[in-house]
Amino acid sequence: MSISTPLSALLGIEHPILLAPMDLVAGARLTMAVSAAGGFGILGGGYGDRAWLEAETAKLKQFAGPFGIGFITWCLAEQPELLDIALAARPRAIMLSFGDPKLFASRIKATGARLICQVQDEASAQQALDAGADILVAQGTEAGGHGTDRALIDVVPAVIDLAAGRVPVVAAGGLADGRGLAAMMMLGASGVLLGTRFYASLEADGADEAKKRLCAAGSGSTVRSIIFDLSKDHVWPAPFTGRCLINDHTRRWLGHEVEMMQNLKTVAAEYAAARAARNYDIAAISAGQGVGLIHDIPPAAEIVDRIVTEAEQLLLGRRNFVSAV
Repeated sequence: MSISTPLSALLGIEHPILLAPMDLVAGARLTMAVSAAGGFGILGGGYGDRAWLEAETAKLKQFAGPFGIGFITWCLAEQPELLDIALAARPRAIMLSFGDPKLFASRIKATGARLICQVQDEASAQQALDAGADILVAQGTEAGGHGTDRALIDVVPAVIDLAAGRVPVVAAGGLADGRGLAAMMMLGASGVLLGTRFYASLEADGADEAKKRLCAAGSGSTVRSIIFDLSKDHVWPAPFTGRCLINDHTRRWLGHEVEMMQNLKTVAAEYAAARAARNYDIAAISAGQGVGLIHDIPPAAEIVDRIVTEAEQLLLGRRNFVSAV
C-alpha cells in the first residue's frame, strides 16, 4: 500500500512519512532504514558535532535512496561550515529548525536540494516561506525535544491556511501511528514527521535502556520544561523548551528552578555524570506525548508499514462511508 500526497511527489518517496532529525538518535542507519521502507529519513545534525557528521554522511554517500539532513538553525549559524559537509553528501533535502532559515536558504537551494523548515506558528511559517521553503513542518507542543506551547490541532490548520497550497505542510508532534497520519491528512496535512516512534526502533542509535523506557511509558508521562536544558548548562533561546520523559530529576527540580540555578554547578556535574553512565533516572530521554502509544521496538520498516496500512484503512473507510451516505 502507498499514500500519495504532494509531499511524497515532491520528495519522490512512496509514503508521506518523515523521520525527525533527532540528535544522537537519527544516525545514518536509521535514516537509510526509513528511506528504504519508502519514507524519508532525515539525519540528525543536531548541535553540530563535525566528526559525527562526517562519519555519518560518509555512510549516506553509499546509499542509493533519498534522504535529508537536519540542523538546529541557530547552532548551524555558529558552525556554518557544517552545511558544506552536509551538502557534499548530496541530500535530497536539508531541514532547518528553530531560527531564521534565510541565512542558509540560497546555499541549500543552489545545489538542487529541497528546503524543509520546521515552524511553530504563523510568524515562523511566513519567515520560512519568505526564505523559499519548499516544505513546512508544523510542530505542535506535543512533540518530544524542543518546541513551544501551540497545540498540534491549532498550529497545523493555521500553517496550512497560511501556506494556501503553495507548499506541502507536514504535521509533527505526538504522532505515533496510522491514526495520527489519517487525522492529520483530514486536517489537510500532506504527511507526518515522527520522532519518538522511530526512537523506539531497532536501527535508532539511542541506548537500549532508553528505548525500553519509552515502551514502558504511559500517557501523561512527559513534561515540557527548562529543567534538562538548565542541567546541561545549555539553555535554548526563548520561547523553546524541551519535552522529555518525567524522571526522578524532573520531580526533584520542577517548580524549584530558582533553587536549581543557585546550585547549578553541582546539578550540572551530577547530570553530566548521569548522562555518561546512561542513568535515566537523572538523564533526559526526549519523548513526545504520543509515547503512550509505543509498546515495542521493531525495525523501522515495520513501523512505516504499520502506519501506512492503518492510515490507508481508516481513510478508505471514510471514503466508503461518504460514498454510502
